[in-house]
Amino acid sequence: MSLTPVAAASAKITPLTLLERKQTHQPITALTAYDYATARLADEAGIDLLLVGDSLAMVVMGLESTLPVTVDEMLHHTRAARRGVRRAMLVADMPYGSYHLSADEGVANAVRFVKDGGAEAVKVEGARTELVERLVAAEIPVVGHIGLTPQSVHRMGGYKVQGKTAVDYARLRKEARNLEKAGACVVVLEGMPRELAAEITAELAIPTIGIGAGVDCDGQILVFHDLVNLTFAPPARFVRHYADAAELFRSAITAYRDDVVERRYPAEDESYHLPKSTRAAVVAEPNAVAFDAPHLRRKA
Repeated sequence: MSLTPVAAASAKITPLTLLERKQTHQPITALTAYDYATARLADEAGIDLLLVGDSLAMVVMGLESTLPVTVDEMLHHTRAARRGVRRAMLVADMPYGSYHLSADEGVANAVRFVKDGGAEAVKVEGARTELVERLVAAEIPVVGHIGLTPQSVHRMGGYKVQGKTAVDYARLRKEARNLEKAGACVVVLEGMPRELAAEITAELAIPTIGIGAGVDCDGQILVFHDLVNLTFAPPARFVRHYADAAELFRSAITAYRDDVVERRYPAEDESYHLPKSTRAAVVAEPNAVAFDAPHLRRKA
């Protein structure tokens, strides 16, 4: 069965589109993208929301957590993804430290992602309602993110499922409601029991997008590199590999190396050749100075 790109024939996705999806019970598809090629392919495949996630720190830059990535690095990748997107809603992740010191700094950095990066919304972790209100007042759509928030990895003591106790269960429900009240257009629910995510989804009027939060959310998101097995690490329980790009790339690179070593690449039809007229001239006068041009003449 052939797959036909759908982006050209589909309307632009906006926060209102996502809200309509929730109201009509149509699942929302979301995926991370960090460059032009993957953003374009995901957009053409009909993914609704593309997140330039700070997860690029780990899957693209090889760092051990998301914490070191900077605003400038995130902007670099957001611009690249922007060039590949026509239909999807493009969201930029606000990296650690870009909004933690003050709401003023958070708004200023968010404006950069919209003006310089081409993002159509920003994502912030935690129940930062004052910041969300400020961003919405600045006409910037906000995607909230609660549960397992990777920027809080040190406080949480690792990447652990959240909301398993009665106290945390109630806290996360309240955080979700507060983010909606503050003006968030979407809330990402990560690493929490399915029952909690289902209850939050039922309580909120705005859409929820889950990652490791069960099937009852209004949509789902995965890290692109998890989707295609390019993370070089054991997958989390919720990760499903839809392709093995690591094996594909490894096989292609190995075959290329072998062909070069055995002089099978490049082949004759992959090489450029002299025009017949030039070849004839060279054969007729092999010792003549080619191309009688001043910059090519030998100096005495």
